[in-house]
Amino acid sequence: MKKIECIMRPNKLEDVKNAFADFGIKGMTVTMVMGCGLQMGRTEVYRGSTYTVNLIQKVKIEVVVSDNILHEVVEMIKREAYTGKIGDGKLFIYDVEDAIRIRTGESGESAI
Repeated sequence: MKKIECIMRPNKLEDVKNAFADFGIKGMTVTMVMGCGLQMGRTEVYRGSTYTVNLIQKVKIEVVVSDNILHEVVEMIKREAYTGKIGDGKLFIYDVEDAIRIRTGESGESAI
């Protein structure tokens, strides 16, 4: 099993969620986060003073998938989150040793 962590633009969240549903992925964790990368923030003027905003709002989606569908899910996320501009986001992929459903005690891929 693999855990995919995707940090992306908030306005692309619905597109990715809908693609997950179409693909049959039922579970995910979504967190509102802030960060900076190549965008390096932006400069704003408020009441005549200039401020640099270094942290930009992003969305982090975490999902665990079986190894055999990993490539398809990654390609789907890349397609749905893409705008072609700096700040589209990043994907991180981790190995998952085990998953356990607390309610039933199921473990492994049946727990996801």
